[in-house]
Order: sequence, then C-alpha cells, then structure tokens
Amino acid sequence: MTLLNETLAIGTTSVSDNVNLKQHLNTPSEAGQTLRGSVEKALHNYFAHLEGADVTDVYNLVLSEVEAPLLETVMTYVKGNQTKASELLGLNRGTLRKKLKQYDLL
Repeated sequence: MTLLNETLAIGTTSVSDNVNLKQHLNTPSEAGQTLRGSVEKALHNYFAHLEGADVTDVYNLVLSEVEAPLLETVMTYVKGNQTKASELLGLNRGTLRKKLKQYDLL
C-alpha cells in the first residue's frame, strides 16, 4: 500500500507521513528532476526570457501553475470524492470547493 493509499485509508497523516511525501517529491523522477528542481528551472527560464520587462505577482503566477494540476490530479486520484481530496490535501472541504471553482474544476 502506498503512502497516499494509507493516508486515504486511515484519513490522517502523521509528521512522518508528510516527511515521506516530501522525500518522495524531492526524489528525482525518471527524467532526473525533482519537483523543486523543475520549479527552479522553470523560474530561471522565465526570468531569463523577460528581456527587461517589468514583472509582478510571480508568487500567484507560480501558485496557480502548480495548484491547478495538483487539484486536478488529486481529484482524479480520489475519483472526485471531495472529502477524501480535502483530507489528502489537508484543506477544509469548503476551501477545496472554492479552489476547484477558481480553476474551473467543479
């Protein structure tokens, strides 16, 4: 049983579960890149191609680029069950619904 399956089965996560998930996310993928490394590479590429243009709100730009596929993937994983998704993500169910609407996923 995977960490995510175990978490869904018991409905809670412990500090060690979160550490294991963080380690998994920071383990290089088949392409040899961690999630963190992918974000860093994308940001370096973004800044390199600005050509002097002013930029603001980078935080929200990055957050929306990561949050939308995160929510979509989690909702697929839990087969649309918002209660399981909110538990898996550590979000209040109302907050999850708001975010799903924000990204037109609901």
